[in-house]
Amino acid sequence: MVVNFKTYMEATGKRAIELAKVAEDVSRETGVTIIVAPQFTDIEPVSKTVDIPVFSQHMDAVKPGAHTGHVLAEAVKSAGADGSLLNHSERRINPPEIAESVKLCAEADLRSLVCADTTEASVGIAKMIPDMIAIEPPELIGTGISVSKARPELITESVNEIRRLNSRVKVLCGAGVTSAEDVSKALELGSEGVLVASGIVKSKDPRIVLQSMANMMLSEQKKLF
Repeated sequence: MVVNFKTYMEATGKRAIELAKVAEDVSRETGVTIIVAPQFTDIEPVSKTVDIPVFSQHMDAVKPGAHTGHVLAEAVKSAGADGSLLNHSERRINPPEIAESVKLCAEADLRSLVCADTTEASVGIAKMIPDMIAIEPPELIGTGISVSKARPELITESVNEIRRLNSRVKVLCGAGVTSAEDVSKALELGSEGVLVASGIVKSKDPRIVLQSMANMMLSEQKKLF
């Protein structure tokens, strides 16, 4: 489970640390891997506080040099990040930049999680050999309507095509995931996890929502064995 903090005030500064601690607690209690993605300025304090994986929300496809205002993979790594979210619908980059960013992540010992909005995009990204791909149509992000319910065929089609090209990449489901039921449906359709944001960050009790989602993931995994 990947929790994108975005730029919500509920997950900024000290609140980012508090939410990351909650995610760590739930991860320890359930055994489910939970990754948090805070803002750049919160990566270091969060990574120094918790032991769960911390991802940046973006990084630039540039190498050290004269690139004012850009963020290096090396800088993200130095701040304590374990990986980076790439090509989110709110921070789109073009295919060549995605490919270069995935490469730079690997060189910096960072894991890459690349977002894709269509099956075609998923296939192209799978060829770039990222660690994870998150399928999320932008029109459903923040709506509370999950892609697994609104467009289940997108998940199944994308998973099948991705698996045909790259059997090692982990496929996640994003966009509108707000409940344990959404998690269950996403896993039933073939994804291995979920990318969530406002459903956790802006909930009245993030711990309860995280626990319910994590417990559902455990329940669905048991059905497979």
